[in-house]
Amino acid sequence: MSKGNLAKVQGNARQTLTVAKAAESVSNDLDKVIHERMRLGIISALAANDKLSFSDLKTLLDTTDGNISVHARKLEEAGYLSVKKSFVGRTPLTEYKITAAGRKALEKYLDHMEALIKAMKTLA
Repeated sequence: MSKGNLAKVQGNARQTLTVAKAAESVSNDLDKVIHERMRLGIISALAANDKLSFSDLKTLLDTTDGNISVHARKLEEAGYLSVKKSFVGRTPLTEYKITAAGRKALEKYLDHMEALIKAMKTLA
C-alpha cells in the first residue's frame, strides 16, 4: 500500500473512531426513562395533546392496560407526566398530562437523537 493510500485509510479510521466516540457519548447521555419505546410513545402523544385518558393512550399505542400502567407510572415517577384520577358517573377516568419537566426532557432527548443521526450521517 502506498503512503498516500495508507494516510487516507488512517485518516478515515480516525474519523470513524471520532464519530463513533461522539455517537457513544450522545447515546450514553440519552434519557433512559424516555428512550424505552412505549414510554417514548406515551410522552410524544402527550406532547401533541393537552391531555389524554388511559383509554386514549391504550388505543393510540395499540397496547395493553398493563403496558400503559407500568410505563405511565415510570414517567410519573420521573416527573414527566401528571395523573388525574376521577369518576364519570361510576366509571373511573384516569387522565395524563405532560409536565414542563417532561416537555423539557423530551426536547433534550430529541436533540440528542438529532445529534446522533448527524454524527452517523458524516460516516456515509
